Amino acid sequence: MNDFDLLHIYVDGSCIENRNVTNHTKAGWGFCVIKGDTGLGRGRGEVVHESNGEVITNHQSPDFIGAEVGSNNTGELSAIAHSLRWVLSNVEKMEIVICSDSTYAGNIASGKWKAKANIRLAKLTQNLWKEVTFSNKLSWKHVRAHRGHRWNERADHLAFRAMKNESVLPLQFWKPGLR
Repeated sequence: MNDFDLLHIYVDGSCIENRNVTNHTKAGWGFCVIKGDTGLGRGRGEVVHESNGEVITNHQSPDFIGAEVGSNNTGELSAIAHSLRWVLSNVEKMEIVICSDSTYAGNIASGKWKAKANIRLAKLTQNLWKEVTFSNKLSWKHVRAHRGHRWNERADHLAFRAMKNESVLPLQFWKPGLR
């Protein structure tokens, strides 16, 4: 496959108070879809789509997807779930690589590991993963966090800004490492 048949989706979650999380702890998620990326972290490729939001823990909210608490892990899983929803609406017959700095989230989402917490969120994410694989080749890879990888840093920026309820900096003004 050439680069145009391959999409990298960088995902991240953010939570400042990640030690003693509750259903009131604020957390955010973010993802960016990159076409033409080499996966090496040098920032090649172009942003096809990006999105972010708050981790919703209120069962009554129409945006609730299963997170029981706000945490880095629920942010990361939410980012994967939302990115897979985007894929289902916008992509067919492509190779997709989810790039995450969380081994936990990647292995839970792909079904390699069994979740012990936030079971609903994990199950939804795993079901979306399976659905995407019906028409696409899907895998995930680990990316080291905070090492200057342009697109991983962009996903971090998106998640951090969602957690802080702040606007995202437009790509032309944003620099890697700037939260």
